[in-house]
Amino acid sequence: MKTPYNGCWPTMITPFTADNKVDFPAVKALANWYIDRGADGIFAVCQSSEMFFLSPQEKLDIAKAVVEAAEGRVKVIASGHTSDDHKQQIDELGAMAQTGVDAVVLVSNRLAKADEDSSVFNANAQDIFEQLPDVTFGLYECPYPYLRLLTDDFLAWAAKEDKLVFLKDVSCSLEIEKRRVELVKGTKLALFNANTATLLDSWIAGYVGYNGVMANFHIDIYKWMYEHFKTEPVLARKVMDFLTVAAVTEARAYPINAKYHYDLTDVPMSLVTRSKPVSLLNENARLEIQSLIRMEAEMRSLLGLKQ
Repeated sequence: MKTPYNGCWPTMITPFTADNKVDFPAVKALANWYIDRGADGIFAVCQSSEMFFLSPQEKLDIAKAVVEAAEGRVKVIASGHTSDDHKQQIDELGAMAQTGVDAVVLVSNRLAKADEDSSVFNANAQDIFEQLPDVTFGLYECPYPYLRLLTDDFLAWAAKEDKLVFLKDVSCSLEIEKRRVELVKGTKLALFNANTATLLDSWIAGYVGYNGVMANFHIDIYKWMYEHFKTEPVLARKVMDFLTVAAVTEARAYPINAKYHYDLTDVPMSLVTRSKPVSLLNENARLEIQSLIRMEAEMRSLLGLKQ
């Protein structure tokens, strides 16, 4: 079953001004950069956006700004679903649905505490679906503050009952990914992989998209692989090897290093970041990003992509 949710989607970062306010001109410039580089959609308020460090109003304002910047060219989804209290979560989700986004993304670790079992998760999810019947939902296995993967039973039920249109899979396991393809087969639930190391093989198995951190550095290279992995499998595997090694960058002062990368290339912005001290981006980390930029240029030249 075809779904409009497919392709390469960035997990959007939030640019801040030097005095720690949301930099809305940079937000809009970044949305346009994604689209110009081939993004098929944008996940606008997520962990990369530092959603746990944004006020409720900032989350809504960012989502609205991205929807406005996209101008219908691509789909925009958002989460901002960060409260611990279940009733507050429903309020957050309902408010986000009013911003004009195409889907509102549930966060798996908000639906039950780490020591609560799947019955609590299932009951909370069902209550959200019942209280917000007109909202289109996706789901994100966000690793912060703890990673909660979906059970097979819930995923199969949600897919068959048309409760979700999008899953951002953070399992980092090809075995799980292959199993999930079978669980949702014939439904409209679109499986997106956040993990680069398993990405190409998950696409071969039946996943329909990429939604991850490294789209903030070179979404156009991911897009090339997505469009050519069936017709040019040998070169696609070579590109995959580059992307996998480059993705180690995710563990190095992200999202500060992404802001540094943008500021050196296409989208001027400050390094101000709420979730981590900017001092983490030391001299060595900056040199790594400069090396990555040169390597990206070589890969773009190989693939015939614009610089």
